[in-house]
Amino acid sequence: MTTTPLAQHREANADASKLAAIRERIAAAGVEYIYYQGVTITGRVIGKVVPARHLARNAEKGVQLHRTAAADLQSTREGQLLGGGVEAAEFTMLPDLDTFAVLPWDTKVARFFCRLYEPGHRAEDGGQPYAGDPRGNLIRVHEEFTARTGLELRSGCEPEMTWTGPGLEAKFRPGSSPAYHVEHLERYRPIYQKVIAYAQALGLDMIEGDYEDPGQLELNWMYDHANLTADRLVTYRQVCRQVGRELGVTPSFMPKPATGMMGNGCHHNVSLWTVPSAGEAAGVNILEEPGRTDLHLTEAGRHALGGILSHAAGGMLVFGSTVNSYKRYWDAGQFAPSQINWGIDNKTCTVRLSAVGRLEFKLPDAMVNPYLSHAILIRAAEDGLNAKTDPGEPQAGSSYGGTSKFAKLPLTLGEALAAFSEDTLVRSALGDELSDLLVAYKADEWARFCGHVTDWEFQMYAEATP
Repeated sequence: MTTTPLAQHREANADASKLAAIRERIAAAGVEYIYYQGVTITGRVIGKVVPARHLARNAEKGVQLHRTAAADLQSTREGQLLGGGVEAAEFTMLPDLDTFAVLPWDTKVARFFCRLYEPGHRAEDGGQPYAGDPRGNLIRVHEEFTARTGLELRSGCEPEMTWTGPGLEAKFRPGSSPAYHVEHLERYRPIYQKVIAYAQALGLDMIEGDYEDPGQLELNWMYDHANLTADRLVTYRQVCRQVGRELGVTPSFMPKPATGMMGNGCHHNVSLWTVPSAGEAAGVNILEEPGRTDLHLTEAGRHALGGILSHAAGGMLVFGSTVNSYKRYWDAGQFAPSQINWGIDNKTCTVRLSAVGRLEFKLPDAMVNPYLSHAILIRAAEDGLNAKTDPGEPQAGSSYGGTSKFAKLPLTLGEALAAFSEDTLVRSALGDELSDLLVAYKADEWARFCGHVTDWEFQMYAEATP
């Protein structure tokens, strides 16, 4: 008898020793409630809360959510509920037991990250992974990549974000910038101390941070396997939201909070490593040539870079996923890319070779869904390795102007929708159902914006004639 992925996951979750270890942690912390949470196509966290005493039941049975929750229960302008409508089936959310964590701000509450499955009773696809699950999709894409190549993608993110509230106003001389100013870090001391403390308690190895632009704070953690980095970015956002509640300030991951300000990016720093063998601590970074300390790329590294650049335009629906995202790319001189290229320690490029063996991919912004972005980067890098794609020579000087050998960078969400639809490899990284759901969601978002009269239009045109 063939078992389904759902049945296999349930069997793994029934492991008595694993459940006993979690029960010990529950007892030690005094946990009374557990969030069973998944992530939607936009990066929203969804789920249910369950009394902790039902751990064994929910570890095997999971929880059920309506299918349209995967698209935030969003309706189109015509009233169509995305993801199948009200008559759609539910999906089953089953926890990954190794993601159990106690919330440091209230130790009565813990959480699991879950994977999503078709319910077991469905005749046609019961027990199969739900194809609209971004987190489950990344896990599968990464596993398949590793099986084919013996490699894994490791990444670290730079989550820029904006904080507003009493006492957080930036003060600096006209014509200058408050970037890296320790006095501004001091004003944010209650924020960064709480964020770092909570993040570390939830497993993020926090390493450094700085104040970058008015209201903009960036706090980073150590790079790791891309699946873990994606989970940690979602966790970090939840931490920031909690700190905002506690301190009476507002955190925002809006990509471009105001005209003339730097945008909030979420650069992905990526490298490709051989999977560690028995007795090996770390594996080998194939982008790095042993013994060299200058900024360089191996031949494999150049090919992986070529693949990433080749599919950067097609992936912009994910890397810049909102209408607001594209305001970030229009402001030349604000360090966001304006064309698809690469450079050696060049902050104006789409990809910056920022350290030995590490590619800093600068297109993703602060609202990126990290499960989708990493799935695309994995498939794009593999395509470059297979095709031996040449990334061309590194950009010399500013990228603001000139041309590139790669596709034009989409500069609106509408252009990104078109580029996504034309890139079959990018679509394959997400699969048909997830791709179609993303396109439907974002096409409606673009249509809503195009039909909305903005303050800018009113200021420009309300009294412009005669």
